[in-house]
Amino acid sequence: MKLPAGVGLGWRRQLAHYLDETQGVDFVEVLAEHLNPKGPLPEPLKRLKERGVPVVLHAVSLGLGSAEPPERRRLDELARLAERLGAVCVSEHLAFVRAGGVESGHLLPLPRTEEMLEVLAENVRQAEEALPVPLALENVASLFEWPDAAMSEARWLAGVLERTGARVLLDVANLYANTLNHGTDAREVLEAVPRERLAYVHVAGGVKRGGLYHDTHAHAVPEGPRVLLEQLVARVGPVPALLEWDDHFPAPEVLGAELEAMRAALARGVARWEGGAP
Repeated sequence: MKLPAGVGLGWRRQLAHYLDETQGVDFVEVLAEHLNPKGPLPEPLKRLKERGVPVVLHAVSLGLGSAEPPERRRLDELARLAERLGAVCVSEHLAFVRAGGVESGHLLPLPRTEEMLEVLAENVRQAEEALPVPLALENVASLFEWPDAAMSEARWLAGVLERTGARVLLDVANLYANTLNHGTDAREVLEAVPRERLAYVHVAGGVKRGGLYHDTHAHAVPEGPRVLLEQLVARVGPVPALLEWDDHFPAPEVLGAELEAMRAALARGVARWEGGAP
């Protein structure tokens, strides 16, 4: 199945009218947890399907990094939604969200150990078997790290690719947050993902509070994530990139300007790639 291309926008009910009116969005990403798996699809989503706009189904509640395997009910619901939407892929996070039946309410980072990689690989295998379309795994932003990490974030991501057949949803906003909060080597992470394993890229805004950078999806995108997007494209060539905005939705002209800034970063990266510059 063909994966998306161009510049996308996360579908939210508050942005449905904008997406109805604009022709400048090449694909959308829909949060699985915002849809009723048994009810009808929202009419705006049906219209996007009729227009032939590619859809990615994005999930936040599988908990692929949990010690327990992913729940069959959640996998079945994701599979049904993917088929009903005609989704080109499903994406989830390299995170855990529950333990012992207790929900965290947040995407929590995983300990970067060999043991965790083995658990994750088995959970991903079960998810891939249940889903009708490719699975892409997203790196997460965090405000803390587990102690005694056995490997860097880049080596961890490479380990995930070595042990699974999944693709990567590379979130450059999350990567930017981790460079500020933990000193993560962003260039090393960008170089860890082969182009053929890259599904698409996330870009989002955030804000600094109390000495930490918070990936809020509710503020303007700082220059940092766009610089990382340009650097990625300069290395691997054109990639699909999607803007996430989840709260405090801006005016249409502000949203349009954010999408144009992403297109400009992509174009600069392509020019460097075509010119052979790293």
